[in-house]
Amino acid sequence: MLSMMGLVGGLVLLIVFTIRGMNLFIAAPLCALVVALTNGMSVFIGDINFVETYMSGFSGFIAAWFFMFLLGALFGKFMEDSGAADSVSRWIIQRIGYKQAVLAVVLACAILTYGGVSVFVVAFSVYPMAVSLFKDANLPRRFIPAAMAFGSVTFTMTSAGSPEIQNWIPIKYLGTSPFAAWEVSLVVAIFMAVLGYWWLAKMIRKAIANGEEFEARITDPEIRERDYPHPLTGIIPLLVVLCISFFLHEALAQLALIVALGGGVLTLLIINRAHFHNLQAAINTGTTGALVAIGNTAAVVGFGAIAKNTEAFQQTVALMTQIPGNELIGAAIAISVIAGLTGSASGGQAIALPLLAPHYLDQGVQPEQLHRIVSISSGALDSLPHNGYVVTTIRAICHETHKAAYGAVAALTVVVPVIGLALAIGLFSVF
Repeated sequence: MLSMMGLVGGLVLLIVFTIRGMNLFIAAPLCALVVALTNGMSVFIGDINFVETYMSGFSGFIAAWFFMFLLGALFGKFMEDSGAADSVSRWIIQRIGYKQAVLAVVLACAILTYGGVSVFVVAFSVYPMAVSLFKDANLPRRFIPAAMAFGSVTFTMTSAGSPEIQNWIPIKYLGTSPFAAWEVSLVVAIFMAVLGYWWLAKMIRKAIANGEEFEARITDPEIRERDYPHPLTGIIPLLVVLCISFFLHEALAQLALIVALGGGVLTLLIINRAHFHNLQAAINTGTTGALVAIGNTAAVVGFGAIAKNTEAFQQTVALMTQIPGNELIGAAIAISVIAGLTGSASGGQAIALPLLAPHYLDQGVQPEQLHRIVSISSGALDSLPHNGYVVTTIRAICHETHKAAYGAVAALTVVVPVIGLALAIGLFSVF
């Protein structure tokens, strides 16, 4: 009982601290210490102690994914600094029209995310354009985080072929490819895109009917005028990333992502070299951003490493793996709960798969089906209030409060993926 109270209490504290804006480098280990002490874990001494266990989870995640985060951040910053990301966004908006502001924001985020740009960089890149669009259309600005999150971390992030690491981590444990179960993934992605956009549009129409409108702020970003490159110079590097990952994933598995992102970075440097605003600053900012992004994720993974060694966690996992009926349901629940516990889709996968993959493979679950279920389910409950992307997008980028913006974000990034997950399980059960 004390073990379960400590585990749940530590998670609640982590959610509260992150909502209040506490740095994850402080909040995560502090909450992990609460979990450790309530489970009788020594701080410094013993085979399993707090310091070594936390740092093992922290450093292990960095060792496994550092180059992916680094190259992904550099790719995103180069897209931003060269104006390629803005050029692609403007091209989409010109084709769709300013009246379709919400659709334009969602599509801009979706294309950049599926092209391999980090979801954090996509948020920073698209936000100025989103503010301008919502202002021209007089739409309530509190829905900007939901529109950007929907386009970034739902139907694109966990779909077959996506270069995002949430689609690549399972490869290491299942021996699959990033295109695993692409037929079902395509159906689910289209379903989530249609359902989510309909729901988002409905929420915005209801808010407008209640008298809400756009409220300008003195802190709103201004889109500086510059000589933008042709949109193709932003699309070609995205295609390079996708093509390299497609042709090399069988030979190199998850390491193909390093080559793919490296190819995208070099392509950007070559075709957009004349359009860089400040290349050295982009390199420095991208590198720092990579360290912050992977550090924040690793800090939460460290919390998960402590949680993983508690009696309550082991009992919970054992209970979930014994759920009768379809094994994919048990896997989906297990991954969702652990991703929610850690507040990270990638972190939740890194903790759960070493424990769960062998179990479900031994039960005869097809690796391709398990890969897709793991990927989709990791992108559901991970978007609880303490998720790093959610906190950064709502507070740091959009300058909103959780009270005003999180309801719509939760509907689109938690509820819609859960429904999509149920659809995927149903399709796998039928075919």
